[in-house]
Amino acid sequence: MPEWEGDFGDLRYNSQQMSCRVQRPQRGRCVSVPRGRRTVSLWLPTLALVAAIPSLAQSPTPDPALQDSLKGLSLEQLGNIDVTTVSKTPVSIARTAAAVYVITQQDIRRSGATSLPEVLRMAPGVEVAQIDSVKWAIGIRGFQGRLSRAVLVLIDGRSVYNPLFHGVYWEVQDTLLEDIERIEVVRGPGGTVWGPDAVDGVISVITKSSRDTRGTLVSASGGNVNQASLDLRYGGGDDKTFSYRVYAKGSLTGPEFHSDDNQFDNQKRTQGGFRTDWDITGRDTLTVQGDAYDGVAGESMKITSLTPPFSTTVNNNEHLAGGNVVARWKHILGDGSDLQLQMYFDRVNREQANQAEYRDTYDLDFVHHLNEGGHQEFTWGLGARVSPAVLPTVVPTYIFTPDSRTDQLFSGFAQDEITLIRNRLTLTAGLKLFNSSFSGFNAEPNVRLLWTPSEHESFWAAVTRAVRTPSDNEDTLRTTTLRSTDPLSFDVTTGDRLFTSETDISYELGYRQLIIPSFAVDLATFYNNHDHLQSLEPGTPYSQTTDGETYTVYPFVNRNGLQGTTKGFELAPSWKPTAWWRMQGSYSYLDMDLRTRPGSTDVTSVTNEDGSSPRHMLGFQSFLDLPGHIEFSQMFRSVSILAAQLTPGYETADARFSWQPIRHLELAITGQNLMQPHHPEYSGNPGPLVGIKRSVIATITWRK
Repeated sequence: MPEWEGDFGDLRYNSQQMSCRVQRPQRGRCVSVPRGRRTVSLWLPTLALVAAIPSLAQSPTPDPALQDSLKGLSLEQLGNIDVTTVSKTPVSIARTAAAVYVITQQDIRRSGATSLPEVLRMAPGVEVAQIDSVKWAIGIRGFQGRLSRAVLVLIDGRSVYNPLFHGVYWEVQDTLLEDIERIEVVRGPGGTVWGPDAVDGVISVITKSSRDTRGTLVSASGGNVNQASLDLRYGGGDDKTFSYRVYAKGSLTGPEFHSDDNQFDNQKRTQGGFRTDWDITGRDTLTVQGDAYDGVAGESMKITSLTPPFSTTVNNNEHLAGGNVVARWKHILGDGSDLQLQMYFDRVNREQANQAEYRDTYDLDFVHHLNEGGHQEFTWGLGARVSPAVLPTVVPTYIFTPDSRTDQLFSGFAQDEITLIRNRLTLTAGLKLFNSSFSGFNAEPNVRLLWTPSEHESFWAAVTRAVRTPSDNEDTLRTTTLRSTDPLSFDVTTGDRLFTSETDISYELGYRQLIIPSFAVDLATFYNNHDHLQSLEPGTPYSQTTDGETYTVYPFVNRNGLQGTTKGFELAPSWKPTAWWRMQGSYSYLDMDLRTRPGSTDVTSVTNEDGSSPRHMLGFQSFLDLPGHIEFSQMFRSVSILAAQLTPGYETADARFSWQPIRHLELAITGQNLMQPHHPEYSGNPGPLVGIKRSVIATITWRK
């Protein structure tokens, strides 16, 4: 087996007088990691296979059952895919003054991914770490965390950002991956169009029209971690104005690697849904779609009490259920202008060992797009969201006060795109105004400039202000955690409704070029000035007695005591040397420099934020069409250390073989995390870090 010499590099960690250097996490302790050899298994052999096949590879016969062979799109066509996330109107990537990356359906299918977070690993600048079999930590350009607090996530225009803990519960965001048309990832702020909380990026999942999913799909898979899954979908229509699809899916996921054998993180889940698309008049279209899900997910957490034993680790199955209905009407006005009205209802039921949430969300969004003769495009819109929630107390040391509230958000935006020099220079300026029940009135302006000196080359620049509004977590939550049993003491963190919005002024520069028909490059650089970031400000300790137990309370309050900068760049080259081989790579560099603001006495938040996102990320994907309707895909990624998570850097690789022996049948086998038996990626549970296992998944799919 090939090997190479190397070391993990230096991992520095300093919190409450604990310090480590060149270490590996192990049961919460710092242990020395000697310099030595690291094994690179399976990756080099697969590269050798790639080198050996050109003499055998020939352009395979096109297969209409899959309809997405590598012959389908050139790099120029991929660069001209229309995206809607940047401006809520279709604009080609090459003519977009933003760092946008599109993950196509072909990319998704050939990656062998089984969940949305896994798919997002392909996008440059997106930090994806698996905590355990259930939970994920995702960020863009820093601030990676369990709930992706500064990233807005949309599924067919429906926001799945949860205002309770300012973020996204990734374990309940799902749909048939086969039905996704594309995922648009905008790195950088998108608040001017989408409103608060789109500070570091926007991830928009866009599913196919039901006109494109007619027929039957049956897909079954099984493996050692993703133990069993079944996807079913049927679509039909009248071949003229009406089409529909219905789907159902279920999955059973086993635990990852636990050195203490506390295998709590299993998951069972079922989901179903529908979509209908009507072409009512030729100018009017109506889409109605919905989903419902139910499941249990294993979790392990510490529950604090003010009486003995004071702290208990509880393994429990959290119950996760919910559903949504979305209706979207679009009217074509002519000359490239249109109106769109979208309404949705979303229901969330979440029951955990320490808290529960029952939330309904009602949302209305109106957009008017005006094309002024080809030299100016003006877009404006209005939005309203009302979200009543009930937050009952489950344990007395984890309390929302009050235990019910209604969150409201009202907004309006306008954005004007003006052609200054035809086919050469475009200026875009926009402004979002909103009023939130958390933060009151706020504004998010944006200016973008696009210069295209040639048909295949573009430069762009942008300056944007973005805002993350407070959440119930900072405003109304009171938590108590055990600090020490000798002497007995507790930390108590409270929100007193004085926490204000976090702000970011972002400066971006980008460059794209199709250098030759087979090679393209995309470069984005950024500098963000963050202010009023969340901090934990300590108060004066005091003594308290409960049920005869006297203890010391160390109080903390949520404040806006941090500020600082993040800067870096993302490079994404693409190469298609032949019709049957496409490669794409990415490298991302991030430098975070956070500090306390004058008057702040927070001593932990800077270290935790700075050390929870990787400084370096490297990715590579290779997609091959081989003779005999065989596909071979490889994915490699390298992620640097996360000091605050006590997580060493790692390299790993995935590979997928698929074969279509007859027209409608596809057989596939996928190997994930192949370079080591297991590796940790992020902390987030009591006890030792969870290792993400090497896994194998076999899949059989029937499409007709």
